Amino acid sequence: MIAPRVLVVGDVIDDVLVRPAGPVRPGTDTPSTIERLPGGSAANTACWIAAEGVAATVVATVHHDDVARHAAVLERSGVTPELTGADEATGTIVVLSDGVERTMLTSRGANRLTGPAAVRPDLLASHTLLHLTGHVVTGPDRDEGWRELFALAAALGIPVSVDPGSVGLLAEYGPERFRDLVAGCSLLLPGREEAELLTGEPDPRRAASVLAERHGTVVVKCGADGAVAVADGRMIVTPAAPSSPVDVTGAGDAFAGTLLASLARGLTLEQALPRAAERAAEAVGIPGARPA
Repeated sequence: MIAPRVLVVGDVIDDVLVRPAGPVRPGTDTPSTIERLPGGSAANTACWIAAEGVAATVVATVHHDDVARHAAVLERSGVTPELTGADEATGTIVVLSDGVERTMLTSRGANRLTGPAAVRPDLLASHTLLHLTGHVVTGPDRDEGWRELFALAAALGIPVSVDPGSVGLLAEYGPERFRDLVAGCSLLLPGREEAELLTGEPDPRRAASVLAERHGTVVVKCGADGAVAVADGRMIVTPAAPSSPVDVTGAGDAFAGTLLASLARGLTLEQALPRAAERAAEAVGIPGARPA
């Protein structure tokens, strides 16, 4: 049996995590704890995959001066970096977090430059799963290129999974356009708000069922309410694991990465979902979006 290896295509970000000591006071100072941390949905997901003992590679774009820094951080987490340097600044997100909810102010920066051409055929062929985050898929118009990449993966027998990643970016890109683009991918991993935007169904169970008409497996991440999965005509509802929230940033990435790693290792969906919920609970108990 070939050892599982996941190729993650998406974003690498510099997170500025701001945790105010109390309500934000407009027009004046609010005492806060401020940390600069590595982030980006693709990079975070890859780190959680590696934390489960499955090999992961991340394809992304950062500023020339940041390639070595981000590559070193990823390598320390057990992730193989495939980073391209660009003149554009590395993407940055200011995350305002109160431990339960977070608001993100996003500059996509060099992440806009990551497209399907960044995935070399030989690189794809050396992996057993291709995972993409919506931050690159919903970027500039490269729809035909993404379709060609999905077709190449299918020809190589490599399953494709997609995490829409951001309801804001998804709304800007166009829900129907996104559904058409990723139709046929093996696994779709939206959050509850993204699933509602894609289907018009506020009930995650109904939304998962609608989305499953075009995907083998759909898992809707519902935060503190756990997750709803639909696969092969059956529905699986998984409760969230107990947690002590410190920062909810990256909980969805932790869930996705752990789920992908578990499935890649041969676990069933019923076995993989509780493990993913446990890791998501772990993620909300630490600052930042990557494993401690």
